Amino acid sequence: MIELAPSILSADFARLGEEIAAAERGGGTVIHLDVMDGHFVPNITLGPQVVNSVRKVTRLPLDCHLMIENADEFIPAFADAGADWVSVHYEACRHLHRSLELIAHHGMKPAVVLNPATRVDLIVDILPMVHHVLIMSVNPGFGGQQFISFSLEKIRRLAELRHEMGLAFRIEVDGGVAHDTVAAIVQAGADLLVAGSAVFGGGHPERDARGLLAAAREAADQVDRPE
Repeated sequence: MIELAPSILSADFARLGEEIAAAERGGGTVIHLDVMDGHFVPNITLGPQVVNSVRKVTRLPLDCHLMIENADEFIPAFADAGADWVSVHYEACRHLHRSLELIAHHGMKPAVVLNPATRVDLIVDILPMVHHVLIMSVNPGFGGQQFISFSLEKIRRLAELRHEMGLAFRIEVDGGVAHDTVAAIVQAGADLLVAGSAVFGGGHPERDARGLLAAAREAADQVDRPE
């Protein structure tokens, strides 16, 4: 099942509740929140207080992507704020297994994130622990970047591992997900699509979310349909 996770990084924060509601009407089923600390990535965005505010305006799962150092210190706060899914970076966690266990201990679904230059095979041992794997198809830190094409091979490799290991984790992709890339992303094996600029950047989040999701599902149907 292909799902769209609108990223509020590109939304109008002065009208955040309205923007989220519009993206939800357009078919978004998960709300993606990018948390940046200015250290692990070169930008500062939001924290648990914003997550708590978003929790008040939607019942959709809140997917918190922690692009931060020392993530373990903040996991309890995100749980208290109402996060449902929390993903941490392979590159930022000294003890990734412990971090994933901590997320699960606080009642949230754990996930791991890989930067563009990080190989999928490095996380084979923890794949049975995760709800999803997030493949970054841009270098994290800013929205609106161009899709890195070799990410498609990483998605394919992850889909192969999921099949070989008999697992059911989701494959999420974040970065440059738009009308000109979404078909290839879905056909490579992704089923959770994070989109910020493609949903909110044009000022019509309901329409643009619906169009992007329709394109993604059409591409998925083409893979499943026998020739």
